[in-house]
Amino acid sequence: MIHSRIVGTGSFLPPRVVTNEELSKKLDTSDAWIQERTGIKQRHIADPSQASSDLALEASRRALDAAGVKASDIDLIIVATSTPDFIFPSTACLLQAKLGVKGCAALDVQAVCSGFVYALATADSMIKNQMAKKALVVGAEVFSRILDWNDRGTAVLFGDGAGAVVLAAGDKPGVHASVLHADGSQVGILSVPGNVCGGKIIGSPFLQMQGKEVFKLAVKVLDESAREVATAAGIRLEDIDWLIPHQANVRILEATAKRMGLPRDRLVVTVDHHANTSAASVPLALDEFVRAGKIRPGHKVMLQGVGGGFTWGASLVTM
Repeated sequence: MIHSRIVGTGSFLPPRVVTNEELSKKLDTSDAWIQERTGIKQRHIADPSQASSDLALEASRRALDAAGVKASDIDLIIVATSTPDFIFPSTACLLQAKLGVKGCAALDVQAVCSGFVYALATADSMIKNQMAKKALVVGAEVFSRILDWNDRGTAVLFGDGAGAVVLAAGDKPGVHASVLHADGSQVGILSVPGNVCGGKIIGSPFLQMQGKEVFKLAVKVLDESAREVATAAGIRLEDIDWLIPHQANVRILEATAKRMGLPRDRLVVTVDHHANTSAASVPLALDEFVRAGKIRPGHKVMLQGVGGGFTWGASLVTM
């Protein structure tokens, strides 16, 4: 039986760091207020010249290098993003061109903060069905472009960045199981309810969120999806070495780990210095802990996403 396995990780953060103190000079907020409610201390913000594909390119190069794989060896590129460079073509096609390769399949996945898990599950399925042998799976976002920087309820929460993995076919199980879900009836609690028509913006171009509703639903579905994917993989929750939920809010992360019965030291937290980077948050956190030597070969890792749509999902992998 053919399996897929993560053989390399990479990430990239724009150089500019914006602290809570800097935001407090422009907004009615403070470092203490933001940290108490979210755990966030700082975020990285892309330069106006940097698009999602540019961040994706740097993360991809690092993942390819870590995997010892050339870009020309990749036969599938999937980019998860809610902030694409253009309406079309896909950011994946732009990334393919910047990598200097052509011919392989390239597509975007739009599941907001669940995007990377959706993309990973898609690539895993295509490898298992022999439609690809080596896949580049990327989460890349420039959420700073869709924020109302006068709204302290949302502006303080997000940052920009990209994370990537190389997924390769092999004999040993890597991605054991994935589960994906959505509830379109909840579109109103987290959205950017606008579009372009005739050259004009129709609706709002800014992110809007009902924080309390998102919090309640996120904790519930993260717990449920974790149990569902563990059952599908035939692995007990207590045997998981690391839990990497979508990095939205430290309270959500800690509540999820508590519900699952996992100790705090198995919970990966990077939201304090990355903020919420949407589809990039899970691969960013994964790469940070891999490069720090904390996540090692053989470790079982639960990857989870939850976001606008409302979407959620999980993948259980052995590194």
